[in-house]
Amino acid sequence: MQITTIGLDIAKNVFQVHGIDAAETVVVRRQLRRSQVMAFFESLSPCLIGIEACATSHHWARELTKLGHEVRLMPAKDVKAYVKRNKNDAADAEAICEAVRRPTMRFVRVKSAEQQGQLMQHRTRDLLMRQRTQTINALRAHLGELGIAAAQGREGLKELLAVIADEGDERLPVNARISLVVLAAQLQALQTLIGSIEKRIVAQHRANEASKRLSTIPGIGIIGATAIAATITDPKAFRSGRDFAAWVGLVPREDSTGGKRKLGPISKQGDRYLRRILVVGAHSVLRRAKHNPGRYPWLTRLLARRPFKVVAIALANKIARIAWALLAKGGTYQPRLAAA
Repeated sequence: MQITTIGLDIAKNVFQVHGIDAAETVVVRRQLRRSQVMAFFESLSPCLIGIEACATSHHWARELTKLGHEVRLMPAKDVKAYVKRNKNDAADAEAICEAVRRPTMRFVRVKSAEQQGQLMQHRTRDLLMRQRTQTINALRAHLGELGIAAAQGREGLKELLAVIADEGDERLPVNARISLVVLAAQLQALQTLIGSIEKRIVAQHRANEASKRLSTIPGIGIIGATAIAATITDPKAFRSGRDFAAWVGLVPREDSTGGKRKLGPISKQGDRYLRRILVVGAHSVLRRAKHNPGRYPWLTRLLARRPFKVVAIALANKIARIAWALLAKGGTYQPRLAAA
């Protein structure tokens, strides 16, 4: 019988298929090994395939699309509502098959390999920066055990590295110096790797028109502009800037019932990396607003009646909406129009 819709539950090695025909009768329900997936779908006529948006889902969506199938990715939390009773691979595949046919289901745009490659630069840089912070903290902790401390920041770190490099400093035992030299060398290697990736990101920024326009917004630098431009290739996927800000997770989490509206902290949904960049950028703008209140009257009035971090989230929400407007409608940021 002709298969019209398939729910595909992907994993590392074992894939579960649940297929139905036009009459919604189950035609196929089976497991596939990773090496069998492409051969199985090559033997089928073009059909609708639903996959949860998770690890490797964009790769499989691209490969199955090349075979002529229509592939739709869905957020895993939206598919969960269709799982019946206990959770297993077969139940998940059946739920995916049911969810992909719903007219109100939200779908995730399939990323290209180039787009994923650009985002990998950001993720790799973020990982290396966390490792750099861990290494610096280890250096300070080990030296602190020996009574050697320095001020916070780069200058204090330079003092500690000078102590490690000075072989005549008798405060460091031989074994301690050997261990700290290894950590210092690792720190230097991390600095070099981070610098090389940042050069690639800057080159990516200069070659992308959308990224250059986004960088004109206060609070969005080169890192933020390239991350947003690489993540949001089709801004029309969102109906408005408010939808984009909600997707990033910069709106209150709502738990209303019985006509009583209850708003909590921000939802923290969507892309965690973009949300962090926007919030950090908002903090930077707020620090400038404190020193120059006349230039940011809206923020000055808001800071007078709301806590600093609450204002930072509100500003991050506004920056996200402005970024969507520039991507969807073109142009660059105009401070006077934004103030009006």
